[in-house]
Amino acid sequence: MTAATPSTASTASGVSDASGVAVSGVVLTAPTPVVSVKPVVLEAPGRGEDLRVRVSAPAAGDDLPIVVLSHGFGSSLNGYGPLADFWAAHGFVVIQPTHLDSRTVGLPQDDPRTPRLWRFRVEDMKRVLDGLDLLEAAVPGLGGRLDRTRIAAAGHSFGGQTAGNLLGLRVLDPVSKKEEDLSDARIKAGVLLATAGRGGADLTPFAAEHFPFMNPSFENMTTPALVVAGDQDDSPLSVRGPEWLADPYFLSPGDKSLLTLFGAEHSLGGIAGYEVQETTDENPERVALIQRVTWAYLRHALGIEDAGWAAARKALSDGTDPLGRIESK
Repeated sequence: MTAATPSTASTASGVSDASGVAVSGVVLTAPTPVVSVKPVVLEAPGRGEDLRVRVSAPAAGDDLPIVVLSHGFGSSLNGYGPLADFWAAHGFVVIQPTHLDSRTVGLPQDDPRTPRLWRFRVEDMKRVLDGLDLLEAAVPGLGGRLDRTRIAAAGHSFGGQTAGNLLGLRVLDPVSKKEEDLSDARIKAGVLLATAGRGGADLTPFAAEHFPFMNPSFENMTTPALVVAGDQDDSPLSVRGPEWLADPYFLSPGDKSLLTLFGAEHSLGGIAGYEVQETTDENPERVALIQRVTWAYLRHALGIEDAGWAAARKALSDGTDPLGRIESK
């Protein structure tokens, strides 16, 4: 295992604290230094590979809520620093599993596990929840500081579908031809970023051939969630254009909110990493907005406080040149 203390998140986005307040309306306390430990290895019988996990936590504070963050296709526990570092610096414990589709695993396309990659991902998330004792013990000074009653699932792209399964989203399994309820009562809220919409006729021929598990239904996704979508995210996987990425909001019941980002493409300004090559639409202000709005939403949805979420909604509603809009139902 290796440990590190990354830069505090207020400077990591490349936007000053004052600018961050201006774009989001959310006021933060000073960031806390972060301790990040990787890899913590969880045994995973039947998976073919043990599960490697990164845990990032603020160096101070108690009763820390938890976010399990699922990466997009091909990424790993090393991705999504702009989100993981920010959330951890502002009071969350962030847990990042490396799924089997990660480039660091190198799974061949013809591997027999490939058709069920989506299901292995969900099992990874549940294995993290089952292994909280080990993960907590792996981080120096973290013992006894977790609030296990406040756990959220978050994910970007393929990771959004993965997190969505824990909220009640169901996938038509290409192997069994059945939908199964994989929701988890330990998850109290979710953040789904650039997450795929309906399958079937809404998919391009390429997507239907290469991603047969991309047939979600949202009718049972009842857990509260924030859906984040870019209005320029014209996915090559769907024939419907950017509106497809808003399906998890419009097609799911219950307490949901939608953050639509103006001008944003699939990387939403650069949430996948700090390097410019990791995004097609680099925009530090947009990343700062996502950092703060998702943080405020999680604190609201997990019952910690509502002021930040109220401020974000007001700023985007009343601003003269907002970077996005929030709607709720």
